[in-house]
Amino acid sequence: MVYLDNAATSWPKPESVYSIVNRFMKNSCANPGRSAHQMARISSNVVMKTREALAGLFNIRNPLDISFAANATHALNMAIQGVLKQGDHVVTTAMEHNSVLRPLYHLREKGLIDYSIVMPYDSCGNVSPSSIAAAIRPNTRLIVLSSASNVTGTILPCKEVGGIAAEKGILFLVDAAQGAGVLDLDIEAMNISLLAFPGHKGLMGPQGTGGLYVAPGVEIRPILYGGTGSRSFETIHPDFMPDVLEAGTLNAPGIAGLGAGIQWLMEVGPEKIREKKKLLLEAFFEAMDNVPSVRIYSERDTGKNSGIISFIIPGMDSSDIGNILDKKYGIAVRSGFHCAPLAHEALGTMKTGLVRISPGYFNTIQDMEYAAMAIRQIAGG
Repeated sequence: MVYLDNAATSWPKPESVYSIVNRFMKNSCANPGRSAHQMARISSNVVMKTREALAGLFNIRNPLDISFAANATHALNMAIQGVLKQGDHVVTTAMEHNSVLRPLYHLREKGLIDYSIVMPYDSCGNVSPSSIAAAIRPNTRLIVLSSASNVTGTILPCKEVGGIAAEKGILFLVDAAQGAGVLDLDIEAMNISLLAFPGHKGLMGPQGTGGLYVAPGVEIRPILYGGTGSRSFETIHPDFMPDVLEAGTLNAPGIAGLGAGIQWLMEVGPEKIREKKKLLLEAFFEAMDNVPSVRIYSERDTGKNSGIISFIIPGMDSSDIGNILDKKYGIAVRSGFHCAPLAHEALGTMKTGLVRISPGYFNTIQDMEYAAMAIRQIAGG
């Protein structure tokens, strides 16, 4: 199997991730923050070390401003439902995932908020900061933007939009599902108020991990209430980070694996990982030159692409292409609509969907050339 679906979940993981999850489950899997015995202290220490690793990666001053979540969807819901109040307005884009669009839609259906959708200006899903600025209203409380599109891989203008948000006094939420561990995300340089991230993609951790950064001074309400291991005699849920967002037992084995993934990432070096993805994308694009029967919707300039190549063969449905790649060639890709309906509507691919190729660090140039050869054969080119 040639695995080219890393935008969904990275695979394989570094060996250290498998090792620490297994070792943690067997030797020290006690409840972090709940007891004072040795195993619980080990669990708590592992959780804190992972917070610190994330803080270093994203330039976050206080690791306790990071709360853990089950995934980026969970984190985005915590952010959106936690900061918005009745009468608020939100600016977001058509390139967002349903993890942003659906919470906003349901809040609007309840009559609580309103939102504006900014459209991309080209077939790769690029969005103009000036269009986002133009959509701001007097009651705009939040701007939500992906670090990169999960459909096309196009890197979106977070730094510029963060500057606009800071100037206007508006909260800025970044969905880093396609950026964490791949792009250089700096909380302070980008004026990010809230950062939602998954652990199982570019950070190389297990599924069931993720988190949300909340900047100091941002008021956020919990969407879950329960035990936190703190102020246990009070019936009122804690209002301080990270406890306000961490009701219930954390996924300590998963967080241990996430910590190992980040450690591997830092040892290899984010720049080296970006360079590897650049080489893989360039190898594919070079192998696909002069194939007019394949239409590509991703940036060929690898400096503008987070690591995704999306395409369609006119006259074929994306699911059929994905099925052929899997069954005939042993290539794993993602076909369909990628939980991003407005993006496909904007790109004009609502009828067919797109086939998404997303290489990872452990792929090779030969993998990319093989995938290009298979696509050329399917397209008859």
